[in-house]
Amino acid sequence: MTLNAFDWAIIIIYLIGMIGLSFFLARGQKTGRDYYLGGNKTAPLPIALSTMATQCSTNSLLGAPAFVAFAAGGGMIWLQYELAVPFAMIILMALIFPVLRSLKLISLYAYLEKRFDAATRTIISILFQFIRAFGTGVTVYGISLVLMICLNIPFWLAVLMLGGVTILYDVMGGMKAVIWSDVIQIVVLFGAILAAIVMAVHLTGGLSVVFDQPARLRAVDFASHGLGDGHTFGFWPMLIGGLFLYLSYYGCDQTQAQRELSTRSVNDTNRALFLDGMMRFPLVLSYCFLGLCLGAYALLHPDFVAGLPVNEINEPNYNLAVPVFVVKHFPHGLIGLVMVGLFAAAMSSLDSTLNALSALGMQDIVKRYLKKEISGRMELVISKLLTVFWGVVCIFFAFFVGSISDTIVESINKIGSLVNGPLLAVFLMGMLTRRVNGQGATGGLIVGFVLNLLLWKYVPKISWLWWNVIGFFVTYGAGYLISLVFPKPDPARFEGTLFQRVRGPLSAHQTNWRPYYVTLALYGTGILLLLLVMTYG
Repeated sequence: MTLNAFDWAIIIIYLIGMIGLSFFLARGQKTGRDYYLGGNKTAPLPIALSTMATQCSTNSLLGAPAFVAFAAGGGMIWLQYELAVPFAMIILMALIFPVLRSLKLISLYAYLEKRFDAATRTIISILFQFIRAFGTGVTVYGISLVLMICLNIPFWLAVLMLGGVTILYDVMGGMKAVIWSDVIQIVVLFGAILAAIVMAVHLTGGLSVVFDQPARLRAVDFASHGLGDGHTFGFWPMLIGGLFLYLSYYGCDQTQAQRELSTRSVNDTNRALFLDGMMRFPLVLSYCFLGLCLGAYALLHPDFVAGLPVNEINEPNYNLAVPVFVVKHFPHGLIGLVMVGLFAAAMSSLDSTLNALSALGMQDIVKRYLKKEISGRMELVISKLLTVFWGVVCIFFAFFVGSISDTIVESINKIGSLVNGPLLAVFLMGMLTRRVNGQGATGGLIVGFVLNLLLWKYVPKISWLWWNVIGFFVTYGAGYLISLVFPKPDPARFEGTLFQRVRGPLSAHQTNWRPYYVTLALYGTGILLLLLVMTYG
């Protein structure tokens, strides 16, 4: 792959622009709340776009088209991932975020101290920080390998370019820089996808050729249940397991939920969730459709696959199909813009993680145990230093996971499903029950997490998507039973931490969200109908 000076100029201008934007957005920062939540002044649309940008990582941008185009049994069944998103948004809007947002939190896990005790908060926060930092280091490693090949630069330079620029603009601009840089990055990313689609359709001879792939158009798999048949991506595990996965991911993961905590009000949080639920599917559909186009192109040009760089086992690295296609057929300048799209996808995943880890370190460790009374200016300084610290940690991991990356890169996607269900259960035990106490919440989490580990090791034919469901119900049940052994929680802990159902007519300042729920439900049903038509129509 070869980039010329024009392509490199575009990449460098983009990276400098991100840093300049963060300088501009850093104006007026005075406290940790300004740094971590943008002063609670951000509107719903940029928050929704920022969340989408974080979820559309480089791995998704390259991995999903490769899955659709080249994976055995792949095709458009990747889209089954999206079936649960609108329904998850309904539950998040109706149940989870009205509680969390009303408490005006910075650390999501501060809720656990309010409802249970300090030990529950600390244990879960530290567990999350460790898993997320290590996982992010592995992610940086994997993305840097791609950038190394695409840009023809040394690995260490790819790591430092990706990590260094992201740390710099994150440190200076905080959550404002994260959100607004993500907005720019999602626009660049979507533009790159559309440009690649147009070129691929043109080179294959039109849409009729692209759609003449019945096997790859298959978008639902009712035959596989994932409960011992060895098939991960069946319809039911992706719908039901995906529902629990997304509830936990959006509602209990600091890297995602921190944006929803940065809105101006509970209503704005719900609007951001609604927009995300409506806009996510078209984005995922676009890069899956790109995979369909690449599959058609590869059938017409067998030399394309033969020309892909090989992986560690000397087989074509299908994850590089998109950048190889771009470099082969795009004019210089446009190649630079697409490479900027790869950087955008990588940076949008990393920036939110660094800000979230800094927030947890500051709120759950420094302010909670080390220095409770701290001035706004000093809090801001320490927050920025923590961002640098976590950035260095993630970059450090990236240089030392190479020898185990073959198994870890594949397995890291499962780690979230080890903890998603148990973590969601802890939050819902707090919001929906009065009997569960701190001992039950922590004990249940451990039981659910250990059971999922055992499933991973000894029952590998159960789809890891089901771990989200199994871990949830086991944690919930074990947590409730363990709580019965210990005294009931102090009723003072219930204030503001329990779900409160709105009864009677709404007051003038309240929003009737039922039409939004119906819209999301119909939208989710419409997605299913589209996938059925693609498969059987």
